[in-house]
Amino acid sequence: MWKRGAAEEVAGAAGTGAAAPVWAEVPSEVEQRLYEAKCRHDWAAYLDVLANQYLYRLASRPWLDANPGRIPARMHPVWRPEVQGWCAAVYTEAMLPAPVEDPVFISESLGEYARRWSPQDPPWLAVNPGSPCEAYFPASRSLCALWQQHADRAAELNKQGRLRTLWVGGPRTGPVARGLACGALLSVYNSRYWNSLSHGIGYDDERRALERWWGVTTREKWQQYQEELLTNEMSSPVWEFTLGLRHSLAQDFGGQVEPAHWRQAAERVLRKRVATATIELTPDGVTRTEGPTEEEVEWQIDGVKRLIGRITRYEARFRADGLLPEGRFVRSVAAWDYGRGSNMARFGLAARFCTVEEAEAAVLRAGRVSTVTYRSWEDFSAAYILGRCLHFDEEEFGRWYEEMLDAHRVLTTDPESPWLTLPFRAG
Repeated sequence: MWKRGAAEEVAGAAGTGAAAPVWAEVPSEVEQRLYEAKCRHDWAAYLDVLANQYLYRLASRPWLDANPGRIPARMHPVWRPEVQGWCAAVYTEAMLPAPVEDPVFISESLGEYARRWSPQDPPWLAVNPGSPCEAYFPASRSLCALWQQHADRAAELNKQGRLRTLWVGGPRTGPVARGLACGALLSVYNSRYWNSLSHGIGYDDERRALERWWGVTTREKWQQYQEELLTNEMSSPVWEFTLGLRHSLAQDFGGQVEPAHWRQAAERVLRKRVATATIELTPDGVTRTEGPTEEEVEWQIDGVKRLIGRITRYEARFRADGLLPEGRFVRSVAAWDYGRGSNMARFGLAARFCTVEEAEAAVLRAGRVSTVTYRSWEDFSAAYILGRCLHFDEEEFGRWYEEMLDAHRVLTTDPESPWLTLPFRAG
C-alpha cells in the first residue's frame, strides 16, 4: 500500500523530477528493489530489475477470446500528467488489482516490449504509474535497444526454485494462507508468489497452460477437476489401497511393515475381494455379474506387488535425501491431489473459470482436507512428492523428483516460508 506525500523528493520519471507517493507497505521485494534503484537515480539497476520480471498490461477479454493464440499488438494508451503525454502502462505482478471479468491482464517480458514496440504505440513506457516506484521511459528506437540489452542479460526471468511472497495483497496468516501453502511446492518450482490468488502468469497464458496440461477449456471442466482433486478422486485408487493396507497393518501390529509381509497381505486381500459372481436386483430385473477372471486377478496382484516395490524404493531415497525421517512412511498420496487442488483454484481464477469467492472456497477446502489426513508440512510434502513421482517419474529419480526435492528444501529452510511461519493445523 502507498500514499501520496511530499515527505520525500525522488525521481518520478526517468529524466524528470516529481513529488512521488511514499510507501506505507511495500507489496513485494520487486517493488522494494525498484524503489531503491529509483531513489538512487540508478536507472540501469531499475531496468535490470524490470528485465527479470514479467510485466503486465491490460487487455480486452472478448478480443483475446476471439483471437486465441494472439496478443494485442497495440499498447493501450493512458495519459499521465507526470510526463504530460500518452503512455503504455505496465505493472509488476504485485501491483495488479484484484481480478475482474473484463478487462484482464496479459504478461510479457521487457525484451518482448522492446521488440514489439511500434511507431503507432504511445511514446512513453509507464512502469507502475501512480506508485512510489513508478518510472517513465521514452520509447525511442535507441532506448528500446537499451531495454533489449538489459533483457539479454536477465538471469532470473525464468529461473525456477525460488520462494516468492506477497508482502501486501496476499494472505500470510490464517486458513486461506494455509490452503495456498498446500500448493507451495509448485509455486516455488515455478517461482510464483505462493500466497497470490490473482492473475497468475496472465489470462491468455493461464488458459493455454490449463488446456495443455489438463485439457481444461471450459468452466464446467474446471469445476469437475477441482472437485475430483479436493475429494482425492483424481489419482489412482490402487495407490491409496496399497498405502492404506500398509497403514492398517502398522496399526494392527504396532510397528514397521516389511515389504514381504505387505505383499502377502495385499495378495490375500485381493483374492478375498474376488467373487466369482454376484446377484444384483436392478430396475431391469435380476442381473448376474461375473467377477474378474483368474488371469485378471493374477494381473492385479502382480501389479500391486510391483507398486509396493516402487513405493519402497522411493521411500528409501526420500529417507536418504531427508524427505522422510527414519522409520516413517507415507500413509496416503492424497496430498498430490490436494496440493494440485490448491493450485487448480489459482489457475481457474486467473483463467476466469471461477470467481474470487469460488477460488478462495476451494483453497480453504484444500487446507481443511490436508490437515485431516496429515500431521505436518513434512508429512504432506513427502506424500505429494511420492504421488508426483508415481505419476510421472517411473523410478528415474529425474527432474520430476529433483524439482520437488529442491522446492521441499527451500520451503523447510527459508525463514519466510509459510511452512515455517504457518502451523500446519490451526491451534
